[in-house]
Amino acid sequence: MTFTTAIKTCLSKYVTFSGRARRPEYWWFVLFVFLGAVLLSIIDAIVFGTNPETGEPSQFLTPLFQFATLLPMLAAGWRRMHDVGYPGWYLLLPLAISFAMILFLFSGVAVFSLMEGRVDDPEVLRGPAAFLGVSGLIAAMLLQLGLSILILWWLTRPSQPEANEYGEPV
Repeated sequence: MTFTTAIKTCLSKYVTFSGRARRPEYWWFVLFVFLGAVLLSIIDAIVFGTNPETGEPSQFLTPLFQFATLLPMLAAGWRRMHDVGYPGWYLLLPLAISFAMILFLFSGVAVFSLMEGRVDDPEVLRGPAAFLGVSGLIAAMLLQLGLSILILWWLTRPSQPEANEYGEPV
């Protein structure tokens, strides 16, 4: 599959999450999205300049492009996971870890805030709260990193040559 064929295929299957996608289809599309974002960020910097308050380049086109390619990128990855024999929703596991981490952080803050009002010296709770917060963040980040590496490894594996539960090889 060529670069342009992969782009046409992925864009024509904009939200098609069923079926399979071979390695070239997925990785050529990844390259297209990456190069498109880099090119548009350069154009954004030239056309829109920088924000005078922050000094950072103003971006308008790049976020639009990234938003427009979000669903086809997810769909292509979903189909790629099917091609190697795994459910596509595995792609969402690192995102689920992020949401769980945010939920636990807010829950921990709420619990320790309630506990502070019920003890004589609230300073004694700061050490355990900091320890639990930092250790929880480290554990979640390590889990998220491990899952991301595993998913990236799966996305680079060769296609299953035979039919699997997601369809015939393409």
